[in-house]
Amino acid sequence: MPTSVSVVLVLKLLLVAELANYEKNVNRAIHKYNAYRKAASTIAKYPHKIKSGEEAKKLDGVGAKIAEKIDEFLQTGKLRKLEKIRNDDTSSSINFLTRVTGIGPAAARKFFEEGVKTLDDLKKVEHKLNHHQKIGLKYFEEFEKRIPRAEMEKMEALILAELKKIYPEYIGTICGSYRRGAASSGDIDILLTHPNYTSQTEKQPKLLHAVVDHLESIGFVTDTLSKGDTKFMVRPLLIFLNAVSCWYLDVVIGNEVSVVNAPILFSP
Repeated sequence: MPTSVSVVLVLKLLLVAELANYEKNVNRAIHKYNAYRKAASTIAKYPHKIKSGEEAKKLDGVGAKIAEKIDEFLQTGKLRKLEKIRNDDTSSSINFLTRVTGIGPAAARKFFEEGVKTLDDLKKVEHKLNHHQKIGLKYFEEFEKRIPRAEMEKMEALILAELKKIYPEYIGTICGSYRRGAASSGDIDILLTHPNYTSQTEKQPKLLHAVVDHLESIGFVTDTLSKGDTKFMVRPLLIFLNAVSCWYLDVVIGNEVSVVNAPILFSP
């Protein structure tokens, strides 16, 4: 029988990665998806071993149904609902396809109904994929990997140094899980600003364009997914541009608000 220590791991990995994604991608039940994620996050932070569902139910975000699943796992070492999902071809295929960047739940279901279940199947219908999805398929393995902190530190030094080469006045920092001290990160989240960009001025696309153009010129950025006039998103490098007056507050509270929306891939 699993120890109570295992409950944290199960909720963090299984409930979030499988049950939560099942509710979002297959059932399209976002409220259940959010409930699983909230409960898993709360329990993962709980400093004591959880010995029963009743104990867990005292925590914020853990309701009766999730408490029942905790008891079930403690008593049997597995979850019936999770086993059912894993054995269901529709659920497992749709969940898998949504892991490809650019394929959401609706597109995943459509592909499944056309007989697409695996990466090999996707490659056979690549002519049906949009540009974003083709990049997601091409770099699927790379996107699945997390970036070790040591590599994040090297990327931080390189990127911040390159920013200064463009405009010495640039102000940038890496946020997200890296700033919180995580051992690895899914993305490199950079919060960027410039003294000339204030809450009183108009948006300044040249500040973002200059960064992307420079990173492309040195071979750091490779495949472009999309590119707008004022906002950019780079995968796995994400750049968030904000007015200087808001930048410091965003760093403190971790509220990176101006999400850049044109994913671009980079080569380490």
